[in-house]
Amino acid sequence: MSTSTAAAGADAGTKPQSSKRLSLDGGLPPVASKALAALLALFAIVLPLFLDPISALLGDCTIALAYVILALGLNVVVGFAGLLDLGYVAFFAIGAYSVGWLASGFFSDANVHLGVSGFVLKLPGIHTNWLVVMVFAMALCALGGILIGLPTLRLRGDYIAIVTLAFGEIIRVFAVNGDAISLPFGNAKLTAGRQGITPVDQIDLPFLKPFTQLNLRPWYWLVLALVFIVLFCVIRLRDSRLGRAWIAVREDEVAAASMGVPLVRTKLYAYAVGAAIGGVSGAFQASYLNTVNADQFAFSFSIFVLAMIILGGLGSVWGVVFGAVLLSFINSYLIPDVLANVPSKLGLDFQLTDLGFGIFGFLLLIVMVLRPEGLLPERRRKIELTEGVGEESVFEVRA
Repeated sequence: MSTSTAAAGADAGTKPQSSKRLSLDGGLPPVASKALAALLALFAIVLPLFLDPISALLGDCTIALAYVILALGLNVVVGFAGLLDLGYVAFFAIGAYSVGWLASGFFSDANVHLGVSGFVLKLPGIHTNWLVVMVFAMALCALGGILIGLPTLRLRGDYIAIVTLAFGEIIRVFAVNGDAISLPFGNAKLTAGRQGITPVDQIDLPFLKPFTQLNLRPWYWLVLALVFIVLFCVIRLRDSRLGRAWIAVREDEVAAASMGVPLVRTKLYAYAVGAAIGGVSGAFQASYLNTVNADQFAFSFSIFVLAMIILGGLGSVWGVVFGAVLLSFINSYLIPDVLANVPSKLGLDFQLTDLGFGIFGFLLLIVMVLRPEGLLPERRRKIELTEGVGEESVFEVRA
């Protein structure tokens, strides 16, 4: 009698755990998730066909995708490895200046042409194939990521934030005042300061016509292809041995080290990979905007990108994509085009566009109060923040 009662009790206890497991997973089945991802990818590919080639909306979509790349790179550092980076705009700047240095007439005393064709061959300066510039930008940014990672290896929390913030400000100051720094060849300067490097070479890829601002579709499809490549690489890294090491370091450095995770190498890999991805976005935007200007690299831009990954969900790849697209359209469309006239209609004398970052801060405050794990959180983080991590929850995550 007691045995059957115990068995019934065990069965009764098993069922709630099973239902809890399903609710914790909380997402679509794997097949449905892949189908939804494929549909969204198809929608993104065909979207330009339904928009005017020079429409502002298509331009906003292009910039939004460039921000997605930037946010994915920062998510590697902050979301995967748990290393707070407040100077991420520095790598965006390095990628942009790589284009300004190697694909423009900025160094007018030089006459270097590598892998280019057409009228560019007649122009002075350094003119390099865009793919070569992209590889250079990624390598230079990865090196910069390692250099910023080395001083922070033994730092944690606020101290890492201070060092990365200082690095971002150093790069910005060099960008602003670089027109006063002479290089050891010709009359060249390090940067053009606030005047900016304008114009830069248009993208010229094999078997394709040179990109122009008269047709934004090629720009959109190019950055979309870059998003797909970065997404693939980031997801593969997340699920790899290195990705698991990043997550272990994020959760508990001491425990990770005791289990044999090489902390120095793991952190440096995170900084290098995240920086290289940021360089990709910077190089693309420099070419797309046809200019490299020091005013683009303010500290507020780092906070803007950080807000994207916090809003979407730290460590969540798809949450970061959603957060980047959402904040990008709020910044480029909702505030300046939809809400700009609201204060005047209410009899108030101020411009809503001047309060952009205040609006972002208010949105973040709401999200942190109502949904601290983000809008599309990583499963592990959702369990920690909504259910609490007990022994059963940890076992379910590992399973």
